[in-house]
Amino acid sequence: MRQWIAPIALALLAVPAFAQDAYPSRPITMVIAFPPGGVTDVTARPTALAMERVLKQRVIIENKPGAAGATGNAYVANARADGYTVLMALSSISVIPEAERLQGNKPPYELAQFAPIALISADPVILVVRDEAPWKNVREFVADARYRPAKITYSSSGIYGALHMPFTLLEHATGTTLWHVPYSGGGRST
Repeated sequence: MRQWIAPIALALLAVPAFAQDAYPSRPITMVIAFPPGGVTDVTARPTALAMERVLKQRVIIENKPGAAGATGNAYVANARADGYTVLMALSSISVIPEAERLQGNKPPYELAQFAPIALISADPVILVVRDEAPWKNVREFVADARYRPAKITYSSSGIYGALHMPFTLLEHATGTTLWHVPYSGGGRST
């Protein structure tokens, strides 16, 4: 019987070394690839609070804006794949690598570096104009855009963003050229 005491004692001492900490055992960082105040930020903050309630762990928001979201996206793509760095992404996450390749550049990240875990929101893009605008339907808008290339302006939260890409597709589909005014994010400018 004595011969079994030492091996059993050693095995019991080793159990904590083999036990895995329950996830999450420390705070999670949620990266937002855009400036504070934009749609991603406004969506991420209540999502982080809900995650904290469910996971019983702090979720820290970290804005990493730049390059139409590529800076924050690349940061998360290259972070340790341990579940403690997550990304609140927009549709531009899938556009940026392909757009960079089309321009002959090496993408800052690849989609294969990400694993989607939840669809948080789906925001449709809707074409609207002021009531006093000269167009009352899309046909009139497109006809005027063809007649006056690059004279009709639209804004977006940045190159490759959720508004830039639909307008680019509209231009290609209709043979028009619009004047794009990109901002550095969707949040309030100071």
